[in-house]
Amino acid sequence: MFPISDSHKSNKVPFITLSIIAANIFVFYQLLTTPNQEAFIFEYALIPTSVNFLSPQTLISFVTSIFLHGGFFHILSNMWFLWIFGDNVEARLGIIKFALLYLLAGITGNFAQYLLTPASNIPMLGASGAVSGILGSYFILFPSSNIRTFIFMFFFVTVTEIPAVIYIFYWFIIQLFSGIASLPFAFATGGIAFWAHVGGFLTGLVLARNWKPKNRQDIIEGEIVG
Repeated sequence: MFPISDSHKSNKVPFITLSIIAANIFVFYQLLTTPNQEAFIFEYALIPTSVNFLSPQTLISFVTSIFLHGGFFHILSNMWFLWIFGDNVEARLGIIKFALLYLLAGITGNFAQYLLTPASNIPMLGASGAVSGILGSYFILFPSSNIRTFIFMFFFVTVTEIPAVIYIFYWFIIQLFSGIASLPFAFATGGIAFWAHVGGFLTGLVLARNWKPKNRQDIIEGEIVG
């Protein structure tokens, strides 16, 4: 299932969402044009074996890796999900909380994946944990919204609307069980950081529950800030 659009339209310019997308595209361009892509990745990606909590400099990669992607499909899928869900969350929470949400979800997601593979020397990179936090917040903030979804299954192709809570819950369950299934192979190879998705998503849930506007006036103010 691939999201096309959502039914909740924001009437505010998603400044932070657009800025994050632009930052990710800029970093990806730097990666593509650098003479040594492997060195670039190892400098800014999160390498679990390089982490030393007594050396703050080694912890910077928990942030820089959020803006680094390994291929066109990787960045396109992350930025598309961010565009579909991010504008509404930004309008509801405001620009400061939204920016913090993105960073905290990304860092927490990276940390969750790190905890399972602290002895790995495989680079971890991508905005998936941060984007998962946006989905977690959307789940809380827009439970009545619908997601217009492209469904492709063998020879069956259709576009339909699915309630956001069902779509996102289904997505989360896939990430959770995929993460559980990947545990026996976590140290052996690279692949999708499912536990970064899970950690980021749960962070988004918690932050949205605590940060969501409590009344209509708060919602209006939040949209003005956003």
